[in-house]
Amino acid sequence: MDQIDREIVQQVSEAGILDISWVMDRIAVGGWIETEEKMRAVVRAGITHVIDMAWEHDDTPLEQFGIKVLLNVTDDDFQQKPAELLEKGVDFALDALHEPGSKLLIHCVAGRHRGPMMTLAVLGALGWSLEDAMQIIADRRPVVDWAPVYVESVSTFLKSYVAKLSGTERNNMISQFAQLSE
Repeated sequence: MDQIDREIVQQVSEAGILDISWVMDRIAVGGWIETEEKMRAVVRAGITHVIDMAWEHDDTPLEQFGIKVLLNVTDDDFQQKPAELLEKGVDFALDALHEPGSKLLIHCVAGRHRGPMMTLAVLGALGWSLEDAMQIIADRRPVVDWAPVYVESVSTFLKSYVAKLSGTERNNMISQFAQLSE
């Protein structure tokens, strides 16, 4: 966690609010939910699925409220991220979004690096170009800091992920999730 992350976390902690930004109606990205108060806020927000990218806190207590949690933790170390990490998150997200009425929160500690990286991978898997996905994520969450190595990790992952899908599978997936577009 760098100084900017610390300042964001401190500001949010002092305000006592849930630090999330809705990228789309059913996909949010944000900072950690490390307190009971924030966990209750997640429930009140109608979030049904959480991808936790931060090793700093365990979100599995949310499962007692019926929220499905994927611990997909990785260090915010500005190193290349493995395709397996991104694929695990994308698969969880796509399964979640298949459920009518589901809402997905993808987060790390401050919502600047790891959470946005995973959100970028999800939008890319849904057919968005990296540039368009990065733009909407940054527009909705201005604190995002696109670490070039994380963007490259997503780009590399998406090339292999898309190559595994047949044209029909890809078109079906994109059309199924067309309602997620703005």
